[in-house]
Amino acid sequence: MKAKREFRDRPDVQVVVLDALVDRGEEGMTVFELRAAADVNIDTLEGALAELKDDSLIEVEATDGQAIVLPDDRVVPDPADPPDDDDSLFDIVRDRLGL
Repeated sequence: MKAKREFRDRPDVQVVVLDALVDRGEEGMTVFELRAAADVNIDTLEGALAELKDDSLIEVEATDGQAIVLPDDRVVPDPADPPDDDDSLFDIVRDRLGL
């Protein structure tokens, strides 16, 4: 699943981070998992996370001694809403299968 359309006009790294977090839902992701998902160096990821945090698009919780990053509720699309018009059939199927 992808972040809502209104949050997709951000820098590429931020969009990848938001999409990965939306896909994981309520369980969130560690910084290491986000780094693997975004395939960027830690400094680039740190900058993206700082901007997303400043804009209140992510939340960070401490769980068992590690930081878990979660998407803000307003970033997560309602599953009942139709998919974005710019999504191809392939994108829709891939998202449904969680690939």
